[in-house]
Amino acid sequence: MGPVSEVVAASLGSGILVELGVHTGFELTAKAANDLVFNKPLDAVLPIYSERLETSGIKVLLITLKYKHLMDDAALGFYRSSVHTNNSLFASVKDYIAVEKGWFSPYLFASARRPIIPRTMTPDVVFCHGPFLLGDYRIGKTLLEESALVIALCDAPPLDERPKPENKSSFSFSSFSLPSLSNSFSRSRTPSPEPALTPMPAPSQPRRIVVLLVGLKPHRKIWTSSARPGESVINYMLCNGCPAIVIPAKVGAPLLAWDGLTLKQLWRLELPHSDNTLAGAKSSDGKFEGVVEVLCEYLELSVDWDRVVLSNDNGDSTTESDSVLEAKKNAVKDAVTILVASAVRTRSSKEVKEEVVEDRCGIAMWRIA
Repeated sequence: MGPVSEVVAASLGSGILVELGVHTGFELTAKAANDLVFNKPLDAVLPIYSERLETSGIKVLLITLKYKHLMDDAALGFYRSSVHTNNSLFASVKDYIAVEKGWFSPYLFASARRPIIPRTMTPDVVFCHGPFLLGDYRIGKTLLEESALVIALCDAPPLDERPKPENKSSFSFSSFSLPSLSNSFSRSRTPSPEPALTPMPAPSQPRRIVVLLVGLKPHRKIWTSSARPGESVINYMLCNGCPAIVIPAKVGAPLLAWDGLTLKQLWRLELPHSDNTLAGAKSSDGKFEGVVEVLCEYLELSVDWDRVVLSNDNGDSTTESDSVLEAKKNAVKDAVTILVASAVRTRSSKEVKEEVVEDRCGIAMWRIA
C-alpha cells in the first residue's frame, strides 16, 4: 500500500472544500451497479462473498464544511426497532455507560451543532433534522460520487435548467428616445389588470438518501482541531469494497442519520455460510439478519416507494404488478444486506485495520438532492 497522495483539490460552491487523498488500489472512477441489480435478485448477481465486496483500498477525503451560525443543539431523534425482545428505548444499567451510539457525534459537534444523546437511551438509529446546512447535501453527494460501487434504486433528479441572464452591458444611443409632449398630456385611463388567481408555490425538488459505510478522523490527531471557528474540517474514509446505496426520500425525511453500531461491533457479526441468502441461508445466531432488519425497518419510514426504480428482464421499467411494492422492498433489503455484509468483511482487510478507527466508523445516511 502506497502513501496517501493528494490527487485533486476542488471547491464545491461556497459550502465545502474537498481535498482528496487516495491509497493505492482504490479505483477513482465510480461503478454503477444498476445492470447487476434489477434483472435478477441482488444476491444472485452480487453475492455477499463476491470479490467486488472485498476491501483492498481506502479513499480519504479531507472536507471543510463552512457555516455561519452559532453553537446550537442539534434536533435529534431516536429510533428503536420492533425486532428486539425488549423494544424499550431506555437503557439498562449495563448499557448506561455505552458510548458507541454516538460515534457520529463529532460530525455534528464540529459544525456547531451540539449532539445531546441521553445515556438512558439505546437507539438503533439516531437521526437529525437540523440545524440545516447546505453543506450537508454537498458532503453526501461528494461521498456518493467518490464511492467505488453504487447501487442506485432511484433516478437522479434532472439538472436545474435556469435561463441565463441576458447581457445588458452594451450601450447604444439609438436605444434612447425623447419624450413626446402628446404622451405627457394624455388623459387616457390606465387599463385595469386582468384578474388572476394566486400562483401556486413550486413543488419541492425530489430528494434522495445515500446510505454508506464511512469512517471519521480528526484533521490533526485530536477532534478539537476539526472544530474551527466557522468551519468543520474532518477526514472521511471510504472503503472500495463497500457500496453506496441511493434510495428516494419522502418529504420530511431526516437530514442525517446513523446506525448505532460501530464498525468494531459489526466485525463481531457472523455472516451466513452461503452466498444465496434468499435461499434460506442464515447466520447461526441470527444477529446479522437482525441488523439488516433494523436498518430496513427504519428506511421504510423514509423511502418514497413510488419513486423506487425496478426493471424486468427486458430492461423496461416496471410500473404495474400485484407485487411491485413487495419487489421494491426486497430490492432495498437486498441492497442493505450487501452493504452490511461488505462492512463485516472489512475485518479481514489490512488497509482498514491500519487506517480506519473502528470506533469512529459505521453506516451513515445523508439526504441529498
